[in-house]
Amino acid sequence: MASSASFPAPFSAPSPLAFKPFAPKRFDLIVFDWDGTIINSTGLIAECIQLAAGELGFPVPSTVEAKHIIGLSLQQSIEGLFPTMSAADYARFATAFRAHYVPRDDEPPLYDGIPELLESLRHPERFLAVATGKPRIGLERAFGYTGLKPHFHFTRTADEGLPKPHPDMLLKLMEFTGVARDRVLMIGDTTHDLQLAKNAGVAALGVSYGAHAAHKLALLPNKAIVDNVTQLAAWLYEHA
Repeated sequence: MASSASFPAPFSAPSPLAFKPFAPKRFDLIVFDWDGTIINSTGLIAECIQLAAGELGFPVPSTVEAKHIIGLSLQQSIEGLFPTMSAADYARFATAFRAHYVPRDDEPPLYDGIPELLESLRHPERFLAVATGKPRIGLERAFGYTGLKPHFHFTRTADEGLPKPHPDMLLKLMEFTGVARDRVLMIGDTTHDLQLAKNAGVAALGVSYGAHAAHKLALLPNKAIVDNVTQLAAWLYEHA
């Protein structure tokens, strides 16, 4: 199992903006998680979970607890935080969370260097995709305010099949693209993403700048764990 490693020049510079085009090497389908991997939204999601809990009189989870469920579907997330919650309370909580989150979901910025990284990955023989715990409507909103939709050939959301960590998302993306599992790489910031990759039988790369810490990501199979987008670009340049 790999962990964070040193990365060779020319990607040791502090700015991630000077990425070079990637040569096709190892993976024909690269799949990105969204929240915590593409966009720096984990703090806002955790805050809105806490606000909804406090508003409805439920125990307010810690930031670490709230971030742990990021990447799952909303139903999975609520069930994970509040396992004894009734169906009626679940509906109330979901409504309260959305009321806090949706008006602000254009606030989180992209991680520095993400647009340049995605542009550098562009190749006629490579597919880029998103597999996210967001619902379709949420991902489309995010595409609208980030402008990143043209970078991705295919996307799968939590309400279009079975959510993470079930392998359904990746299996569907492999079906759409015709790419064999040994040519697929899943990139994500949570153990749910890495478990998804494991369940689908594909390679995974963890990013520790999102919801889950590096030591948590290291518990699951991974090609590497990187700490920022510059390191992510370096690893992809060398190995993808």
